[in-house]
Amino acid sequence: MHDLTQLKVVIADHIATLTMNAPPVNALTRVLNDELTLALDRISEMDEVRVVILTGEGKVFCAGADLKGRAEVIKGPGDLLAHSRRTRECFHAIRECAKPVIVAINGAALGSGVAMAASADILVASDKASLGLPEVDVGLLGGCRHAMRLFSHSLLRRMALTGYRVPAAELYRLGIVEACTTPDELMPTVMQIATTIASKSPVSTRMGKHTLNVIEDMSLRDGYRYEQDMTAIIGKTDDAKEAQLAFKEKRAPIFTGR
Repeated sequence: MHDLTQLKVVIADHIATLTMNAPPVNALTRVLNDELTLALDRISEMDEVRVVILTGEGKVFCAGADLKGRAEVIKGPGDLLAHSRRTRECFHAIRECAKPVIVAINGAALGSGVAMAASADILVASDKASLGLPEVDVGLLGGCRHAMRLFSHSLLRRMALTGYRVPAAELYRLGIVEACTTPDELMPTVMQIATTIASKSPVSTRMGKHTLNVIEDMSLRDGYRYEQDMTAIIGKTDDAKEAQLAFKEKRAPIFTGR
């Protein structure tokens, strides 16, 4: 993906590491927004990638909307609607990426950064990280609906109405992130989870993520019924048969993704 300018993509051992690189604070510029969407859509159809890591270059994960570039993007009738559509589709590209996405939150994730984190599958934070919704201070809203997937009622409203940033240690205490690491240990910790996911059947992890997305807003009865139907489909795959055979033969499975 050499055509990207604000997103670094490295693919190795079935893991795609995406690093946002829009200095100085990785604000969600139009370029970064579109490149994230493009990269994640491409990765969805790349068999060699089984899991994605998303992180930020420097000391900030993502400082939110690009307020400085807003005037360049929104100049006339229809521009705001187009901008809003592009922005929300970027978050959906994370959630709907066919491969599981792990966010390595290296620093502050604000506004759009919270929406990105909430759209991912697994969250890990450095002790320098925080999640916040500072829009109240600049006359905007945004990211609250995504944040509702992570935060309790009272804490979310405190964040939205006061601009309070939740520090990494508190995120870990609340069970919102899987770990709160030193900055140096962030990527190794995330890589360990990614490597484990990459070792599983890509059919199972892909269909597993898809199923989790679909059943999220379903009733218990309908959601579990859908899950059972998906289980029956996964059970007929070559990978499922290989997994069961390897278990019986006490060896590591060799998956083909079929």
